[in-house]
Amino acid sequence: MILNSFMLDGKVALVTGANSGLGAAIAVALAEAGADVAVHSRCAEAASESIAGVTATGRRGEVVTGDLARSDAARSIVEQAVEKFGRIDILINNAGMIRRAPAVDFSETDWAEVLEVNLSSVFRLCQLAGRGMLERGGGKIVNIASLLSFQGGITVPAYTASKSGIAGLTKALANEWARHGVNVNAIAPGYMETDNTAALRADETRNRQILERIPAGRWGASADIAGAAVFLSSDASCYMHGHILVVDGGWMGR
Repeated sequence: MILNSFMLDGKVALVTGANSGLGAAIAVALAEAGADVAVHSRCAEAASESIAGVTATGRRGEVVTGDLARSDAARSIVEQAVEKFGRIDILINNAGMIRRAPAVDFSETDWAEVLEVNLSSVFRLCQLAGRGMLERGGGKIVNIASLLSFQGGITVPAYTASKSGIAGLTKALANEWARHGVNVNAIAPGYMETDNTAALRADETRNRQILERIPAGRWGASADIAGAAVFLSSDASCYMHGHILVVDGGWMGR
């Protein structure tokens, strides 16, 4: 049965930034498909709702903590997940941040922090979790990219640079690891109702302009990403490598 290829029974997933928003929805969706989930958050208390959502499916959920603005956090997060579950079969690199300012005024501090969280930490997590996947001869890595992996954006130079980097990193790792049974792909969400877009949605003019361009006529919800994440984490996507899957309500086709 084709639906069996979408199931994740017996798999262990690590989802970063899973205490709310897209990450929380992805964590619960993976659990609904059969996976046990290591739910990453900067602090354990913030992940309580996500853990409740995972365990409500009958699967196991455990919190792993770490501040991905620190260069040593990735190793700790992976080690915590492996200690609790024994391995990582699926890695979802969802954690991210954004800072807004005109490029001419953008501070080096904000630039460094955004690149650390959105790109450097993703490379470290892929490298650390990927070693185990390569040793076992299989695994799934799903990075969260952005429409700004393809476009320039306005007043978000560090975010755009980081998400363009995610697209390139995804392809680079896929080129090396595909032959070893490790799938590395990415999801590029469109304009989603998340904390990162709160400022845009609060701006009446920008909100109207964005909605006018989206053929679907609405902002995306966290649940709109869940199916794509399950697909790229499952055997149904075994022949997909280095792909950036756009989930944007039709924005890029406009």
